[in-house]
Amino acid sequence: MNNIKKNYKVGNQLVLVLGLGISLIGCQPNEKKKANFIDTSFAAAEEQYKMLSAAGERIQAFPRTLDKDGNIIGTDEWDWTGGFFPGALWYIYEHTQNEEIKTDAIKWTEALEAAKDLDQHHDIGFVMYCPYGNAIRFLDDEQKVKQYKDILIHSSETALKRYDPKVGLIKSWNEKASWDGETLWRYPVIIDNMMNLEMLCYVSDLTGNPKYREVAVSHATKTMENHFRDDYSTYHVVDYDSVGNAIHQQTNQGYADNSTWSRGQAWAIYGFTMMYRQTKNPAFLETAQRAADFYINHPNLPEDKIPYWDFNAQQSGYKSDVDFSSRKLDYIPRDASAAAITASALLELGQFTDGEQGKNYIDFAKQTLATLSGPAYFAEKGTNGGFLLQHCVGSLPHNSEVDVPLIYADYYYLEGLYRLKTYGE
Repeated sequence: MNNIKKNYKVGNQLVLVLGLGISLIGCQPNEKKKANFIDTSFAAAEEQYKMLSAAGERIQAFPRTLDKDGNIIGTDEWDWTGGFFPGALWYIYEHTQNEEIKTDAIKWTEALEAAKDLDQHHDIGFVMYCPYGNAIRFLDDEQKVKQYKDILIHSSETALKRYDPKVGLIKSWNEKASWDGETLWRYPVIIDNMMNLEMLCYVSDLTGNPKYREVAVSHATKTMENHFRDDYSTYHVVDYDSVGNAIHQQTNQGYADNSTWSRGQAWAIYGFTMMYRQTKNPAFLETAQRAADFYINHPNLPEDKIPYWDFNAQQSGYKSDVDFSSRKLDYIPRDASAAAITASALLELGQFTDGEQGKNYIDFAKQTLATLSGPAYFAEKGTNGGFLLQHCVGSLPHNSEVDVPLIYADYYYLEGLYRLKTYGE
């Protein structure tokens, strides 16, 4: 979609963004209450997404969030969030079998095709695999499925352009100053980058060519070595020299370099769980489990299991230049996006983990999804600009997207519900 406009005033009738991801797991289908819980959310998504699609057409953009005045903010296909909206449409279609939703899913998915050449940052896996991967799974159209597979192969070739074998990692950003301006990162790799590896593993399976999976394994292995502290909390950004030595371990969206940005911890849990599924490497499983244990058992996790934007925000011992008063905040914001990502990841991690520990992961995920489905976080129909979840944070240090809906929070929330629906104990 061309001629993208970034803002559009929405009325009371707009929208709801929902989502899920690509792997499968879920709940006991014979529990009526649980089934109603899932069905209610998908029913709301079906109706609201018809309106959201129409709003997207009006602004010629993929929905991302709202501004402070309630205007919808859209993005083009080169932004990292573009794939979540069409990817979510596919999950709604899978549940409802609504042909109108399928038509919209095809239209919005194919609007992303140009992004198969997205090489200015690392997020091509988010952008392309969420919609095209879901389309391949759910679309009964042999010709389109073949076309979509070819697009993912092309996208994976593009992703490899950012891989330097001397470093052993996919470069996240081009040269970039740290958020406080004190450091120039030359080969920065962020923990989020783990989420782009699933497409590479898929394409290796699709083509029989091991090179894509080999890059994914190398990236995950180096991330495992350098992104974790002794307690399995995560650094957000690790900068590397030209031969792969870690030279800086810092933050970009968290509170302090030595604090734990909650969504970063969620990306780690999810990414290493996924890589264990793809490789059966026990080191990846242990990393996912320990990262999950850090999150679940953290003393600063609120009772409702929805984390603060950063686990250590405003705590002594964590030096930061983030001034909450300059953001006009007298509270520490929660991040429902981190909660949704973690819940979805734990439903899968629980299937790979034996005994009581695995059960604890699943129970924690179910409790988190229940909280997100309640009135404190789940917006009433026609409010919240139409987005599903409230109270998310993009980047507080940059004063960007603070306490707003975010498209990827909704996406992973519904991914969690889809996994809950499809898993049987």
